[in-house]
Amino acid sequence: MFIFPFGILHVMSIPIDNIIHSKRKTVSLIIQPDRKLTVRAPQRMSDDQIREFVRSHDNWIRKNQTRAKASLPPPKKYFTDGELFLFLGKEYPLTIVSHQRLALILSDSKFQLANSNLPIARLVFSHWYKIQARMVIYRRVDFIAKQNNFVHGKIRISSARTRWGSCSSSGTLSFTWRLVMAPLEIVDYVVLHELVHTQIKNHSKSFWLKLGEILPEYKKRVQWLKKNGKYLTLPEKIE
Repeated sequence: MFIFPFGILHVMSIPIDNIIHSKRKTVSLIIQPDRKLTVRAPQRMSDDQIREFVRSHDNWIRKNQTRAKASLPPPKKYFTDGELFLFLGKEYPLTIVSHQRLALILSDSKFQLANSNLPIARLVFSHWYKIQARMVIYRRVDFIAKQNNFVHGKIRISSARTRWGSCSSSGTLSFTWRLVMAPLEIVDYVVLHELVHTQIKNHSKSFWLKLGEILPEYKKRVQWLKKNGKYLTLPEKIE
């Protein structure tokens, strides 16, 4: 929750979801977790004065509504017809089909899941993503390593929930299969990040300088992951 106690500037108005009058001397703007705006105002303050006050703090309100939206947990997903699932940054709808030899395929811009596998849909999807991760990430590691003269050890695809990638002391690179839900440029950032760790084991200034020399816009990709990483997941169970 974000609270702004007072101050006045003149800008455009925005919607007010709730006004609470009380025995107070100042005005407070409160942004709820669902982005709704509540105004707490003195009893004698008119609606017109309140609207003008809100208009005057348009920038502050919008900025903190955006922050509130970013902090919300992602909406629940279900293994049902029409639900959207990510692959390399694009969303594809799910279709449950009656007759299909393979448990899950991505064809004609949609995921097709065999109805007989619906009870184990999460396992089927995670298995599919792991296969794709091996193909996509192995190729990107090979390409980026050769392009920038990195030497690495083995490559592992993991089921890590809190780390996108890691590099062991022996140079083994590990990447979570969830990474292939992200756009390819994000995959490339994580791959490069771990490849730099084959030379610089920590996150010192020299590490970020080396990363920036190869990928000057890396901060944008870091921010993308911070903002969107929570969406790179699967439903926990069938509902």
